[in-house]
Amino acid sequence: MAQIFHPSTNTISRLSLYGAVFIAALAGYAVFQVNQSPYVTDVDVALQQPVPFSHKRHVSELGIDCRYCHTTVESSSYAGIPPTHTCMTCHSQIWTNAEMLAPVRASYQTNQSLAWTRVNAVPDFVYFDHSIHVKKGVGCTTCHGPIGEMPLTWRAETLYMRWCLECHREPERYVRRREDVFKADYRPPSNQLELGRQLVREYKIRPVKQLEDCYACHR
Repeated sequence: MAQIFHPSTNTISRLSLYGAVFIAALAGYAVFQVNQSPYVTDVDVALQQPVPFSHKRHVSELGIDCRYCHTTVESSSYAGIPPTHTCMTCHSQIWTNAEMLAPVRASYQTNQSLAWTRVNAVPDFVYFDHSIHVKKGVGCTTCHGPIGEMPLTWRAETLYMRWCLECHREPERYVRRREDVFKADYRPPSNQLELGRQLVREYKIRPVKQLEDCYACHR
């Protein structure tokens, strides 16, 4: 019986299969990189705000505690956005005619809240409680990055589930003493793991199996 296909067909078939696998892997890698990029995650991207608020100025230079503006961070799941009245506590006395603060003054006069753009947000199907993390020794900069160095606020982490799980699986690498939670210039000590294991016990942080449970974040 005559041969239907030329012998080179075998080589072409093999090359096609290997090429398809390579292209599929390359496409998967490209999708992963795009999914991690600032284009999708907004990491390191300063979003437009009604007022160019500087954490660097207020926190690091003026020494204002996080809780002065984010008043519910220790008692609620939501850290809280300061009302205009909080801003005007100072700005009714200083920078009273600054053009950049015109929206703040207008908000105060009309009793209409400023429409801040949310920088750090998790999806609606994720339950996140600020207060429990604060009580367990998770610092502001652990999630929000070097907030005290930001002239404009940007997202420091992707907030993807795998990022959250890094901490849930090894909390001893991240927890700090409660008195250090709100320190914007905090740096982990050289004995972080030793201290972390001590704090995990002292603060009664749940076992990793429970922290990894779906119900911990999805309710």
